[in-house]
Amino acid sequence: MRNKLLTVILLLATVANAQRQEYDIKQWEFSRDSVNWQSVNVPHDWAISGPFDKKWDLQRVAITQNGETEATEKSGRSGALPWIGRGYYRTQVHFPKDCGHVELVFDGAMAEPVVRVNGQVAGGWKYGYNAFRVDITPYLKVGAVEVNPFCHLVEEAWEANIEVSLENLEESSRWYPGAGLYRPVKAVVTGKDGSATRIDAWSVYAQTIEASREKAVVRMSAQVIDPQPGQTVLFILRQHDGVFAASQSALIDAEGRATADLTVENPKLWWTDDPYLYTINVDLTSMGDDGLLKIHDVVVTKTGLRTVSVSKERGFELNGVSMQLQGVCLHHDLGPLGAAINKDALFRQIRILKDMGCNAIRTAHNMPSTWQMEICDSLGMMVMAESFDMWIYPKCKNGYARFFKEWAEKDITNLVLNHRNHPSIVMWSIGNEIPEQWDANEGVFWSRRLQDLIHRLDPSRPVTQGMDRPDDALKSGFAQVMDVPGFNYRVHKYDSNIRQLPCGFLLGCETASTVSSRGVYKFPVVVTNQGVYSDGQCSSYDTEYCSWSNLPDDDFLMADERPWYIGQFVWTGFDYLGEPTPYDEYWPSRSSYFGICDLAGLPKDRYYLYRSQWNKRDHTLHILPHWTWPGREGEVTPVYVYTDSPEAELFVNGKSQGRRRKDTTANQLICNPDADASPHRGGKEGSSLLDRYRLRWNDVVYEPGELRVVAYDRDGQPVGEQKVCTAGEPKSLHFELEPYDHELAFIRVSLVDEKGNFVPTANDELEFEVEGGGGFFKAVCNGDPTSLEPFTEPRMRLFNGQLVVIIRKYRPLHVTTLRVTDRQRRIKGSFSFSRK
Repeated sequence: MRNKLLTVILLLATVANAQRQEYDIKQWEFSRDSVNWQSVNVPHDWAISGPFDKKWDLQRVAITQNGETEATEKSGRSGALPWIGRGYYRTQVHFPKDCGHVELVFDGAMAEPVVRVNGQVAGGWKYGYNAFRVDITPYLKVGAVEVNPFCHLVEEAWEANIEVSLENLEESSRWYPGAGLYRPVKAVVTGKDGSATRIDAWSVYAQTIEASREKAVVRMSAQVIDPQPGQTVLFILRQHDGVFAASQSALIDAEGRATADLTVENPKLWWTDDPYLYTINVDLTSMGDDGLLKIHDVVVTKTGLRTVSVSKERGFELNGVSMQLQGVCLHHDLGPLGAAINKDALFRQIRILKDMGCNAIRTAHNMPSTWQMEICDSLGMMVMAESFDMWIYPKCKNGYARFFKEWAEKDITNLVLNHRNHPSIVMWSIGNEIPEQWDANEGVFWSRRLQDLIHRLDPSRPVTQGMDRPDDALKSGFAQVMDVPGFNYRVHKYDSNIRQLPCGFLLGCETASTVSSRGVYKFPVVVTNQGVYSDGQCSSYDTEYCSWSNLPDDDFLMADERPWYIGQFVWTGFDYLGEPTPYDEYWPSRSSYFGICDLAGLPKDRYYLYRSQWNKRDHTLHILPHWTWPGREGEVTPVYVYTDSPEAELFVNGKSQGRRRKDTTANQLICNPDADASPHRGGKEGSSLLDRYRLRWNDVVYEPGELRVVAYDRDGQPVGEQKVCTAGEPKSLHFELEPYDHELAFIRVSLVDEKGNFVPTANDELEFEVEGGGGFFKAVCNGDPTSLEPFTEPRMRLFNGQLVVIIRKYRPLHVTTLRVTDRQRRIKGSFSFSRK
């Protein structure tokens, strides 16, 4: 009752003296059966606590995208979590009696939400990934609210008893979609004295027409609902310190639209390494009888000044500067936090990727959250905002194909209107591996129709989609329709593809699909697309990929030697729940192996391979594997080094294993040009494309001790070294707090020996307790795709020596302590920290 009362008082207080107020509705009651209710905070994912079980959404299917022709049982395809079924949310909110209009804005609800207000259906949506708005003004009723509990002061207000029902059908997703109100819900209140006059917030559009160091021109537009005589729209652009950059008043036309061009002298442009943001104010004004300016409504948003273009001559350009897209694909789940969106976890993802040298993400294969785009805006991460994974042909029995023809244009419209002011978005995607790509009629028709719709809503950005059947897509004309032809894998076909594309460039819309498990190394080391083992893991030597895909080295070669190649989006930046290829038929296995980082957000070895190519600011030097191999004494144990340096020398216990230099002459793809599968070695005799981007010592014999590498620059001068030592018995716990100044703290926990050496073979079970500072245990994850341990219980075993504990803190400056117990070895440790 107290929480509900606080919600009411807050809302009444904030809207009392404002033309427009937005309020996040966080406190709800939730039920799976509409009988038994519990209090929850939104964003909320009802399924992430588990338990994991192969019975949840057990599918028997042939995955045609993987080349399968016979149906088999897929136990972990959508994450093996209990997301199937119905869920119900309810809350009560009061609004000022004199407000003119109230709408609810859902940033996403999984799935098929139906919204009721005071018992009546007020609206809903079909696609669980899209934002949608519901006008609840006609459904409000007068209610009494106690605005001061101490003197029992009661006022009349508009009352809204809000109910949201959702239903997730089995076989409606190829990955874990989450469940519930997993993105924010807000109420937007406008107007006073019953006036419905307002600005449509999604109509506000800031299009950068011109951008240089000397001048920028921003074309502003907005739609006024129910405009009144004498009203005008004032567009104001401010720097982040509040200083005016430009302003212009505009008349409202007969259709309620207002437009103006703002000129900014000496602008600060939005760049990936300097993502400067301006604040936009759109004021609906009129002149009062007293001669003073009266403000009826204000919409405030942020944007960046920048231009985007793609051409045959200059490739992809940001602000007129050519650059390659060094991107990754990201699913929307946040590992142990599930699908419930969280700003701190999103910030962490982007920070990790930026350090790798990544400059772009693809929201695969779903429409992004507003929070994710705001963080990408602020951190300088470019975005391909994607829409659909299927159109008319169903990849899943109950997938989006049920709604496509009726809802596709509505969904695209909401996607673009909701997000087009985000400078981070540089490209829209209308689909991923759409089966209709072979169809010269319906496939081409829908490609044109959706792309043309986006051009009308946002003429400032190109449109793409990811095609996995290049021969069919080119033959049908499906590929040629797109502003940016995007191809998924089949890198050996790129040279043929480009000859058939009049635009003169192409994008690796989805690349690599290399698989690995953090800290797992398989012997002998081989390049293979059939790497499956009895433990359900993949080798972290980064030489295993999928039947339809390739290793990163092939894509690096394209970036180096094909001027028409504008970049790539690697599948994937982080592991995600569901799609446990190549273990679709193995149990237990419930999350992916594709990630450059694991499900806990810990970098795999592959992270440093990409960093060595993409991060041009900092040096990279990384050795693999670890050097703790009891029982392998005397056996060949290859050593790889990932570095931006051209040359390095390896030492085992001080004895040189020789110097290796990258072979820049190697230029033959590892995947066989005549097939989608077989590995193929190329380059000069005895070398491979692997030797162009990695330094490899394939004949090292294991002996315990010290593994050390020294890197040299192009002049032969040493520029860095790294060493890895054989670990002894675990003696203590080690804690590392990731860069942190927010509500969530991510703490890496590992075991070390008496000399402080990391123990990479430890798989001990740990227990966690949080004390002090208003903090509490939130989740834990070890990155093991075969683990069935729940994320939300304060215990978990280490996976190859590491895991990540997530703690939430409410109170800044108060000290919180994480206490950890290793029950197996009776080792205890603690770590204290405070939020600034």
